[in-house]
Amino acid sequence: MKEIKFSIPNISKQNINLVGKIIKSGWLTHGKYTTLFEDEVKKFTKAKFAISVSSCTAGLHISCLASGFKKGDEVIVPAQTHTATAHAVEYTGATTIFADVDYPSGNMSLKEIKKKVTKKTKGVILVHMAGYPCEMEKIARFCKKRKIIVLEDCAHALGTYFKGVHAGNFGISGSFSFYPTKQITTGEGGIVITNNEKFYKKIKKLKAFGIDKDIKDRKKQGDYDVKSLGFNYRMTDFQAALGYCQIINYHKNLKLRHLIAKRYIKNFSRIDKITYMPYSNNSSFFVFQIFCKNRDKILKNLKKNKIGVSVHYTNPLPKMSYYKNKYKLNIKNFKNAEKYGKSNISLPVYPKLKKQEVDKICKAIIKLI
Repeated sequence: MKEIKFSIPNISKQNINLVGKIIKSGWLTHGKYTTLFEDEVKKFTKAKFAISVSSCTAGLHISCLASGFKKGDEVIVPAQTHTATAHAVEYTGATTIFADVDYPSGNMSLKEIKKKVTKKTKGVILVHMAGYPCEMEKIARFCKKRKIIVLEDCAHALGTYFKGVHAGNFGISGSFSFYPTKQITTGEGGIVITNNEKFYKKIKKLKAFGIDKDIKDRKKQGDYDVKSLGFNYRMTDFQAALGYCQIINYHKNLKLRHLIAKRYIKNFSRIDKITYMPYSNNSSFFVFQIFCKNRDKILKNLKKNKIGVSVHYTNPLPKMSYYKNKYKLNIKNFKNAEKYGKSNISLPVYPKLKKQEVDKICKAIIKLI
């Protein structure tokens, strides 16, 4: 029985050869491909600035720091997301405030945000779950009036749009992930986009020890100053080269993702016991998510039949011991997040996935419903 994998990175021979060339050169960091990759991400997202980092988590962390989040501040995040979203707030000493999500989008709505806003609210971190955009216009307008900083967790959102504007451009920054299962990969790695020059300069310093000059801007060796604390959150040049080769062809990748999503919808359209988000031109289709009552039974059977799927995510963050114990949270206050966690299945969406494989996945699931 041939295995259908959950994810296959879209890495070409060109990718491999270029990475090998960079490794052989001995110039592994601070190289030209870091700049080239950042430029291509700027071009794709139409952001003014892009800063490569070691991970999306790193990007979120320094975005929180650059936003000035500190002890005594409150930052609202969705109850259903990867733990990195909330961890980034915790690292700053600020208080994480969880809001319930909508079902089945998994996104935090303006309605839920309003319930959590207090005089201490300094920021909101929005997550575009599975690549579906949050209602950015309404949320951005509301937050601007109240001087609440908006950050976007775009880990799933390369290729996500809201009214023609790419995700990450609505808040002061957007942090993207290039983990191996993502739309493009650099192994580990991420990038932060922003349209605010002052914020861009803060991020640049924070990702590289607080150093005030790039190597290429130094008139002589050691010609730099450190005016604030920073971190070693840099991306290597061979990682950037890996990302560069994929981002320049990502429009083709995105079109194939949309075709696969449409095929899933065609297969599931008459199955009442399966819920899914309607097709959207604005989604990146990081994965195609379905929701059903007997989720765990289906997962077990698919694994037995060598069909790779995943979940994003099972337990809402208020249910995780660290947050539950620290904030004395009651999971009953996050009913949609709990429902989402118990019923979601993430189906594979990647360019190398064949039509027959999509149909096989659908047939296997429908048989178990």
